[in-house]
Amino acid sequence: MTVKLTLPAQAKMLSKDFVYGVATASFQIEGGRESRLPCIWDTFCNTPNKIVDGSNGDVACDHFNRWQDDIELIDSLGVDAYRLSISWPRVITESGELNHEGVTYYLNILDTLKSKNIKAFVTLYHWDLPQHLEDQGGWLNRETAYKFRDYADLISKAFSNRVYSYATLNEPFCSAFLGYEAGIHAPGIVGKEFGKKAAHHLLLAHGLAMQVLAKNSPDSLNGIVLNFTPCYPESESLADVKASTFADDYFNQWYIKPLFDGEYPVIMSQLPAEHQPDIFEGDMAIIAHSMDFLGVNFYTRAIYRADENEHFLQIDPPEPLTDIGWEIYPEAFTELLVSLNEKYTLPPVYITENGAAMADKIIDGVVNDIDRVDYYQNHLNAVNDAIEQGVQVHGYFAWSLMDNFEWAEGYLKRFGIVYVDYDTQVRTIKASGLAYKALITNR
Repeated sequence: MTVKLTLPAQAKMLSKDFVYGVATASFQIEGGRESRLPCIWDTFCNTPNKIVDGSNGDVACDHFNRWQDDIELIDSLGVDAYRLSISWPRVITESGELNHEGVTYYLNILDTLKSKNIKAFVTLYHWDLPQHLEDQGGWLNRETAYKFRDYADLISKAFSNRVYSYATLNEPFCSAFLGYEAGIHAPGIVGKEFGKKAAHHLLLAHGLAMQVLAKNSPDSLNGIVLNFTPCYPESESLADVKASTFADDYFNQWYIKPLFDGEYPVIMSQLPAEHQPDIFEGDMAIIAHSMDFLGVNFYTRAIYRADENEHFLQIDPPEPLTDIGWEIYPEAFTELLVSLNEKYTLPPVYITENGAAMADKIIDGVVNDIDRVDYYQNHLNAVNDAIEQGVQVHGYFAWSLMDNFEWAEGYLKRFGIVYVDYDTQVRTIKASGLAYKALITNR
């Protein structure tokens, strides 16, 4: 059975200048645990009842040893770009110097990508904070922002001109809220008094890193990757509308408004003093450093109602759902992009993650994931609709290249357009991967 992804003939997404790529993250695919320092996710995985299937990232997809074959796989998909993240604990020693073995590993990857004319979109931080920095307070410690600046300085010098684009952080919301407030991601700290403090230090780290990237790598596209889960009211009642607006400020605008407006949302004044971040003079100007691009990650929306005890209450999502339980609602993707474009003066936008976990089965060497093909079709159309409404989207990355360690879910949820047999490490391109390849190569 042949499946296709199609776009209107006049779509800008069919231009050869539009960048199509695939994305991964270091901890989720690399393994190679013995060749780097411990990180917060190693510790979190070794904490009972934190990972649903009790697994860890010690081997993952064994990309550390199979990277050459994986780049051949990426090349076979016909993509223009590959978004990868650097493992901070692999490239920086505990004393803060370059780990030359770790740096060489990434230099080899970057050189191979360049030889194949595949643009390298490098993310400097995709959640794997070195454990020794967490032991000193992690993102609750302001000094961690300066440690990140030093790491960004060293690694961008080492990579020289090999990188097409740098993202400082991936999804600071997840690091701050899920890691330091809800506690369902590493390092597993729980408390509303911690989330916004961690968020501020993450955004400060971003701004400090942007300063060194502007100096060390002025020819690359330098920016940040934010995730957005648009907030919708359950009803048109004033109370529900106010609840969804508060949630949007708390979860979404909190991370983008400082970048472009140099200030946090007005809801900060409604938070208890102990929940507010510690802002030093000059911080907001550093955070609002100019950017060459904004990366947008989108998967689903959330629906809220008013709650007597809290500012908002998220309700269970309606069907249809992905295998991870997220509502499939592509209209929210268009509405998100258009609303951000209206609210802020955005640089060029790249869709740095979009995809779906589905209950994939491999039968006779084939993964016929038509549900994922449908997801991509509808969300590519949603991006095209946003472009037609004036949003300057310059690229799209499928999440993810391959099935991998899905954080707190372990290996139970599959997002890849390539199927991974974790026992044999055999990779099999799914129907969605073949459809994505056809879309790209037939432009």
